[in-house]
Amino acid sequence: MFCYFLTLLLLGCGGKTSEKKVQAESNDESETVVTSSDSDKKILFFGDSLTAGYGLEMGQAYPTLIQQRIDSLELGYRVINAGLSGETTASGKNRLDWVLEDGISVVIIELGANDGLRGVPLNETESNLQAMVDMVQEKLPEAKIILAGMKIPPNMGPEYTSRFETIFPELAEKENVQLIPFLLENVAGIPDLNQGDGIHPTVEGQKIVAENVWEVLGPIL
Repeated sequence: MFCYFLTLLLLGCGGKTSEKKVQAESNDESETVVTSSDSDKKILFFGDSLTAGYGLEMGQAYPTLIQQRIDSLELGYRVINAGLSGETTASGKNRLDWVLEDGISVVIIELGANDGLRGVPLNETESNLQAMVDMVQEKLPEAKIILAGMKIPPNMGPEYTSRFETIFPELAEKENVQLIPFLLENVAGIPDLNQGDGIHPTVEGQKIVAENVWEVLGPIL
C-alpha cells in the first residue's frame, strides 16, 4: 500500500517530473491560527500544508480536531495552527521564532516533506530541524517537543529516501523529544482518504492523522 502512496505522490504533485526531481507543493496559502479556548496553556502546530489543511474548509485540519478533543476532555489547552503550505525546513527555521510565544506548553514540528520532494541535501534538512529544536529549547525551555516523522517517494534514489526517513527518529532520540513515527500512517496510499492530488488528506483522512497525533500528544497532556 505504501508503494501505491509513493506512486500517487509522484503523480499528485503536479507539473513536470523527472527521475531525479518532483515538484513540491506551492507556497500559496497563508498561515492560519485556530483557537477555541481562552486557556493560557497553548499547543503550537508548526508545519506545512498537511498541518494547514490544504484543500479543506477552515476548521477541518487535524489541529482543529485536536482542539475539539481537548475541549471535550476539558484539558484546558488552546491550539495554534501555524501551518503554511509549501514550507520547507529552511523557511520554517526562519519563521519559527515569530510564532513562539509565552504560554506554549507543547510544540509539534511537522516539516521536511517538501525538502524531500525537492531533493534538498539531507544534511541541510537535518541541520534545519536541529536548529528548530534548539530554538524551542532555548526560548521555551519548559515546552515539550514532538517531531512528526515523514516518508517520501523513491525518485531521489533508495539511499536518499532511506536516509531521509531516519532523520526524524535519530533527531528525536538524540534530543530526547517525542516522535510521531509517520504522520500519514493509515492514510498514505488510500485513495478514499486523500484528495485528488494523492497527497493531501481528505476530511476523513485528517481524522486519522489526528488520531496518529493524539497517540503521542494525549499522554503528554
